[in-house]
Formats: sequence, C-alpha cells, structure tokens
Amino acid sequence: MNEKVLMKGNEAIAEAAIRAGCGAYFGYPITPQNEIAAYMALHMLDKGRVFIQAESEVAAINMVYGASAAGARAMTSSSSPGISLKQEGMSYSAGADIPLVLANVVRGGPGLGSIAPAQSDYFQSTRGGGHGDYRCIVLAPKSVQECADFTTLAFDLADQYRMPVIVLADGMIGQMMEGVALPPERDLCSLPKRDWTVGKMHNRASRHITSLALVPEELEAKTRARFQRYEDVKLKETAFEYRGITTSCLQCRGRDERVEQVAAVDAANVDITLVAYGTAARVAQGAKKLAEQAGFHVALFRPITLWPFPYEALAGVAKTNKPFLTVEMSLGQLVEDVKLAVLGNAPVHLLGHSGGVIPTEEEVFAKVKEILEAKA
Repeated sequence: MNEKVLMKGNEAIAEAAIRAGCGAYFGYPITPQNEIAAYMALHMLDKGRVFIQAESEVAAINMVYGASAAGARAMTSSSSPGISLKQEGMSYSAGADIPLVLANVVRGGPGLGSIAPAQSDYFQSTRGGGHGDYRCIVLAPKSVQECADFTTLAFDLADQYRMPVIVLADGMIGQMMEGVALPPERDLCSLPKRDWTVGKMHNRASRHITSLALVPEELEAKTRARFQRYEDVKLKETAFEYRGITTSCLQCRGRDERVEQVAAVDAANVDITLVAYGTAARVAQGAKKLAEQAGFHVALFRPITLWPFPYEALAGVAKTNKPFLTVEMSLGQLVEDVKLAVLGNAPVHLLGHSGGVIPTEEEVFAKVKEILEAKA
C-alpha cells in the first residue's frame, strides 16, 4: 500500500483521473465540486494534457464527446444542476458508444436548491437522465479512498464497455478530508488501444462517429446490441458490500453467492437490514453500532454500483423475511430499487431527508428501534 496523503474527496477524484491517464478535462464551475476543476487546472497542463474551462456545461460535455471520439481518455465533472445541462451530451455519447467519465458531486435540489450534500440525483444517474434507451455505469464512493479507487475503475470500465461511467459522490464526500493511498500512475502506452476512433490513420480510411440512425430498424438493432453489452456489465461488474453479524465486511463484484450464504447464516440473528450508499452508508454504519450496543442485531447492505444495481444479492438477503430500512438523502429514490429487489418478501421502510439535510446515527437508530418494537 502506498503512503497515504491527506486530500479532499474532490481532489482525490482529480488526482486519480490524472494518474489513470485522463488526457482531457472540460468543466464549468459549480459548488460543491469546484476543487476538481481547480486541481485539474493546476496539474493537467504541467503534464502536457488538455484543460479547458468551457463557456457552459453544455459546451463542456460536448468537448468531452469530441476528445474521447478522437482517442483521449476524457472527463468532466459538475454538481446537480450542471449535470442536468449535460444530459443531452450524455445521451449522444451513449448513442455513439463513446466512453467518458463524469463525476457528480450531488447537492440539494430540485432547481438551484442548496449547496449542501444530497443524494437526490439517484434517478437521474441510474435511469439515464437524458433521452432514449441507454444506461450509465454508476459508482458510489463512501470515502475519499473510494473516490480515488472508483475514478480509476471508471476510466477502465468506460473503455472496456464503451459507455459513460458516473462517479456519484455527494457534497459531504467531495468536501471531506481523509487519508488516501493514491493509485500508481498509469503508463500511457499501457492504456487500451482505441481502434474505433475518428480521423484518418496511415493504415485505414477516416471514420465518422455519430448517434444518428434515421432508419428505425437500424437504430433498434444498434440499441439492442448495446443492451446486450449492458447484460455483460450486469454479470461482471455489479458490486456491493455486506456487513452482517457473522462477517465484519464482505465485498463482492460480479456474480457471487457468498452473500446469500452469509445471509443464510445470519438469518436466525439479524433483526433488520439497513440499505444505504455514500454518506448515508457511513451514518448507517454508526447507527448499526448503536443498535448493537442496545442488543439489536443489524446488518448493512451497501450497493457500490447503483447501476447495475445488485438486485440478486439483495434478493438473497430478503429470503430471511426480516425488515429492511433504506437510509438516503432523498425522499425515496434508492428505496424503489430496494423494493424491486425484495419483491414483497420482506417489509421495506424508508428514512429519507431532502434539500441537503443529513440523517444522524441517533435518528437512524431510533427508526430501527421503532420498527422492531412495532414488529414485536
């Protein structure tokens, strides 16, 4: 493990992107993600790479489209209202099979809302956000370390599957400072070869990349092929973390039956399972400790990929028929996927806040106690 350095989550995203071989960054200022753009402005040009503060969010995302189509690992970042402005470009990128990385450091909404941390962009991120049939891989860090790790992973996944990848943090994760072991710097010669890019090469004719397909049958065929690729993403990249009674921490990526095995062992003891991601997962972990001190047996399920969502793993936990409590910094978005996974096999409760309000450990513990005492 490399020596740790003290950084903000935003700074860790930026530094990890540079080390992952990001060749071009285009952005526009908005709180609470401004440290990403500021860090890129300070360090990208020193490495002979491209940094542009665009005239708008719309311009920035289309610059990312162009740079990636030309062969660069390209990235942008913003916060909630700015992400809304980028959605058309995200749809174009998905429709043209353009890999890109987007960091969204979420703030309270809707509208201009507040600059306080929130998780209310869940639907926008996991359901596409722009027009048409497409998906984005969505990675949800809960620490500064994961900001770095998931940004590195985001660039690799974007290249592997030729699709947009979102690093979905919230304002708390972006602004907090923690020790982080930064990933090693990638040799640019080792990055995946992009044999699909635009432009004329010495050994081939020029190419044109577009999302336009005016013949309905041809567009449907392209979209179906893309969705078949998404099935491969679901199979290989779905990730989650499970903290139960018999295990302190189990992390899984791809199809993994261990969580069902753990849940089966826990079934006799677990009273309730908390489901949360990002900052809310940190709060839920503290509430889990409070509940255990009071004699309750609590598990914590944290989706790491919000898309693809770990439906099968959570369904395995639901076989215990014990209640679930979803903790989120929105008024009921993550809970919809939890209900889809549980499919009525267990009661699902919600503790949600909006507008930038962060739940407390004591509040979550009180809700756990309320649910379990009512059940008794």
